[in-house]
Amino acid sequence: MTDTGLPKRTLGNTGLQVTTLGYGAMSLDDRFGRTVTVDEARTVLNAVLDAGINLIDTSPDYGPSEEFIGESIAHRRDEYVLATKVGCPVDIDRGQQGHVYTRRNVIAAVEQSLRRMRTDHLDIVQFHGSPSRAALEEDGVLQALEDLRRDGKIRFVGMSGTLPNIEDHLQMGVFEEYQIPYSIVQREHEAAISEAARQGAGTLIRGGVARGGPSEEKAWDVRRLPEVPQERPRQTWEQAGLDVLLDGMNRMEFTLRFTLSHPDVHTTIVGTANLDHLRANCEVARKGVLPADVVAEAKRRLDAAGG
Repeated sequence: MTDTGLPKRTLGNTGLQVTTLGYGAMSLDDRFGRTVTVDEARTVLNAVLDAGINLIDTSPDYGPSEEFIGESIAHRRDEYVLATKVGCPVDIDRGQQGHVYTRRNVIAAVEQSLRRMRTDHLDIVQFHGSPSRAALEEDGVLQALEDLRRDGKIRFVGMSGTLPNIEDHLQMGVFEEYQIPYSIVQREHEAAISEAARQGAGTLIRGGVARGGPSEEKAWDVRRLPEVPQERPRQTWEQAGLDVLLDGMNRMEFTLRFTLSHPDVHTTIVGTANLDHLRANCEVARKGVLPADVVAEAKRRLDAAGG
């Protein structure tokens, strides 16, 4: 495959070489203001791979996302690392609210994802929803994934975790990858990212460009960051006076490069169904990290502003 210039990092002890920019397929869901057609999904997913991005993150919760992946790029399966999730209601009453951490539901989710994405293995399977340690130990769900690994259906076990439960997840020492929310306006998990990497786990960041903001062109969009109060990102940015550090960058570029500047971040997923946005994201990722003095000054300003 042609080298497109996207930097790569090793995803912890998994040994997987992943581009620092991954693709978040939640953007193919139809819950966020528009319906993505099959043709549109096929176009964007192939453009993702053509751009050199080699990690795709999805979930059974993300509407038709998994089916789109299977329909559009299953024939290019050797070009990408595929991560999905379990805990999403699959083999239960569909009217039930929230996630379900049972052996039966976990196995059903993996089998469904394999069928939907037309593959014989999933590279990373993550627990969705940051379950408690008690939920993980109650019905043999961890052993269920180990059994699936033994059968060759999954390769690595991960956790989509947040505070406070991520502290227990780290103490358990069983997860090979963590998906963690982090950006310049959401720094609560900064230390958890470093601890995960210290343990040898891969770190996959979501929200690394604050899901559509901070943008000069439109209002902040935090619909996909339920952990963040709606007005907090804008207030944090403005109170810290971060615009003085931009030096010709727009806010999106500064935000993404700040995320990539965390020394223990291996990759950050960014979702879009817009080809222009995809190209812009790749261009920024190629520029790499911010200068160390700029990162330090941004953190100083954020700490002083309480962010």
